[in-house]
Amino acid sequence: MEALKDIINDCGLNVQRYDRVHGGDINDAYCLFTPEGKYFLKVNEKDKYPLMFQREAEGLDLLREHCMLIIPQVEKFGSIANKQYLILEWLEKGTSLSDMWETFGERLAMMHKRPQPGFGSNDDNYIGSLKQINGWQNEWPSFYAQCRIMPLVKILFDEGSYTSKDLNAAQSFCNELTNFFPVEPPALLHGDLWAGNYMIHSSGQVAIFDPAVYRGHREMDIGMTRLFGGFDKRFYDAYNEAYPLAKGWEKRIVVTQLYPLLVHAVLFGGHYVSNTKEILMQFSRSPQK
Repeated sequence: MEALKDIINDCGLNVQRYDRVHGGDINDAYCLFTPEGKYFLKVNEKDKYPLMFQREAEGLDLLREHCMLIIPQVEKFGSIANKQYLILEWLEKGTSLSDMWETFGERLAMMHKRPQPGFGSNDDNYIGSLKQINGWQNEWPSFYAQCRIMPLVKILFDEGSYTSKDLNAAQSFCNELTNFFPVEPPALLHGDLWAGNYMIHSSGQVAIFDPAVYRGHREMDIGMTRLFGGFDKRFYDAYNEAYPLAKGWEKRIVVTQLYPLLVHAVLFGGHYVSNTKEILMQFSRSPQK
């Protein structure tokens, strides 16, 4: 509680009161009440996840620059004592308009269409509580292999969750990546676009948040939307009308989902480990041409 008072004193807002709110698994979260309105505060340990909130703020600003979806404004990020914090615009929940899904799909497609300089990003960031490696690459298959799949496979191997056979399967999978993905220009990605990271705003349209931003193959965002329950069919229809996905995209969903499933395998273990092993064995034996 003392740390929270220090943050409130440091943030420059006239906070009259605050309420604790649900903010995910890894952060403490609060609603701050000020004469100017409400703000959303996230708090975590500074040394446990270095620069986490700075990278999140940069990702939100980049999304806002390239995307017409509702994205919370960054008020301030900083650190004091052993804590780091991020203060965002408070987003009020509402009821969806009849065209919400269509607008969501179309606006994501428009963001994916905007030219980007390459695959990767200037800085590493986070997906959940896990460090996300972002080194620039000219080709998507090399980025997906070197910055997404193999670093997490190595963690799982080093901790004993993966065997040498699994390691070989992962390398075989990566060797086949040019056969999996159609060649497309890099797109700016939200990076963690599942159902828990969007909400219906009071305007009736979608707001997105909690990004893991980088430039990658746009099917990565699409695969993420299908991972935990999926979005409404109208979303995919509108997306495809605005920026058609290459033939066979639905068969490639599982290939794009390997990365977030590996993230879950590292963080949570359990059935996610066996799920990722099955995908690697399936596609290392029978690559999709």
